[in-house]
Amino acid sequence: MKTLLPILLAAFVVAGSAFAQDRPAVTAQANTVFAGADGKFEANPDTAFMQFNISAQAETSRAAYDQASKSAEQVRQILRANGIEPKSTEIGFFSLQPVYDYKTAKRKLVGYRVNANVSLKLKDFSKIAPIIQQLADSDVSESQTISYTLDDMDAAKTKAVEDAYRRARESATAVARASGRTLGDLSYASVDTFESPRLMAPAPRMMAMKMDGGAPAPTEEFTPQTITITAHVNAMFTLR
Repeated sequence: MKTLLPILLAAFVVAGSAFAQDRPAVTAQANTVFAGADGKFEANPDTAFMQFNISAQAETSRAAYDQASKSAEQVRQILRANGIEPKSTEIGFFSLQPVYDYKTAKRKLVGYRVNANVSLKLKDFSKIAPIIQQLADSDVSESQTISYTLDDMDAAKTKAVEDAYRRARESATAVARASGRTLGDLSYASVDTFESPRLMAPAPRMMAMKMDGGAPAPTEEFTPQTITITAHVNAMFTLR
């Protein structure tokens, strides 16, 4: 049976290279078995990432600035009304630019425009709909986007790696058993993790959210998309 071991090892390495060409190549050593496996961890998002802009346009730069300042104060009031401290939000950029009319051969200055981008992280998804509605009612923002993610991404990656390692060890154990040997200690390992981008889909608690009037939410009865973290583990074990 031992004469089959080099063939089994070679087959295992070739099979692994077929799906992991960009991963480290490991030379098989005597009395070892090399295994590669993918693992994953799925979870519902726990953090909403909201972005919206504050914009204003007026004939003079001062008037545009004052109008933007007034809109920013309305945003601060909306946040406080929903139990959120304005300091917890972040300003991504702030710009004041001239606006020109290009309808004629010679451009004409027609005013000034102020733009600012605001970012906000929320753990309580029930606050999302009221904030969006109040921003729309106040007419202080032209666009709003929401994405969802996991706050503790490192913990999710660890669980994905654990799943991948378990699968790799099971495969190596099967090879050892088939050759009449037993699996020994881990002698080498490499790890790659991959995370999905932020979801633009509704999160679980948004499913039950209803706007004024009691009409069902657009997302009701649909299954929310989960955050998926994947990992690949290459592992080499000794054989006994």
